[in-house]
Amino acid sequence: MPIESESDLTPAVLAVMERTRDPRLREILVALVKHLHAFCREARLTEPEFRNATAILNEIGQLQTDSHNEFVLMAGSLGVSSLVCLLNNGNNGQTETSQSLLGPFWRLNSPRVENGGTIIRSQTPGTPLFVQGKVVDRVGHPIADAEVDIWHASPVGLYENQDPDQAEMNLRGKFTTDDCGRFWFRTVKMVGYPIPTGGVVGRLLAAQGRHPYRPAHLHALIFKKGYKTLISQVFDPSDPNIDSDVQFGVTSTLTGDFVRHEGPHGEHADVAGPWFSLDYTYVMEPGEAVLPRAPIQ
Repeated sequence: MPIESESDLTPAVLAVMERTRDPRLREILVALVKHLHAFCREARLTEPEFRNATAILNEIGQLQTDSHNEFVLMAGSLGVSSLVCLLNNGNNGQTETSQSLLGPFWRLNSPRVENGGTIIRSQTPGTPLFVQGKVVDRVGHPIADAEVDIWHASPVGLYENQDPDQAEMNLRGKFTTDDCGRFWFRTVKMVGYPIPTGGVVGRLLAAQGRHPYRPAHLHALIFKKGYKTLISQVFDPSDPNIDSDVQFGVTSTLTGDFVRHEGPHGEHADVAGPWFSLDYTYVMEPGEAVLPRAPIQ
């Protein structure tokens, strides 16, 4: 039937979406159309605003490079990444979870490091940090032979792929848990940093009067057959932006205890102090072990 008014349009589009063969895709498309049409009506979207919106979406796609993913930044800046994560973990959002958003800077094929080794690959001034991690299941049993991919920003707030002064794969490393589910390594204490603001996300933050900073954090991606791949960030509660993460990623479960020590390190003669330690336990949930698609190359 011809569409006579705006009230006729949504039922007509939904009728077409209902023909989608795949049940899950049909469910998603029906919900998308319902909410998208409702958004346009509630916001009273004008024609110039619609043209601007499509231009912005095109611009976001064009900003994609081997070292930058504007869509991931936008999803985080709107809280969507954290919402999807919380809905799908911790007993479907009912309890705390070690799961977090992937972020835009994870890379495949980081180099393997023996437990007790370092992930510092080029001169990286900063306060020494010694990390001891443990990987367990929901009831606290240790998970041995889990692959733990670690990465973090440098003390100047840059990941190595952003910074020509850092060596390839600096502050990245892949570990294997021992029979007690443990892994441990040496690095330097990270700091908070601003997300890239040269694109659409930067203009959004400026329009809202928001700062672009993420609080200091340590990334981990843990892979083990029989368990859902765990993507996690552990945040430093002393960071000045811990309560206003631009990507809405901080939860109480993901807040670590970065302990400052003033004296020399007993096992490392070159560390006279100060230095920091972090002990953190990662909890994995049963599920399918699938590696995500890397946001950057």
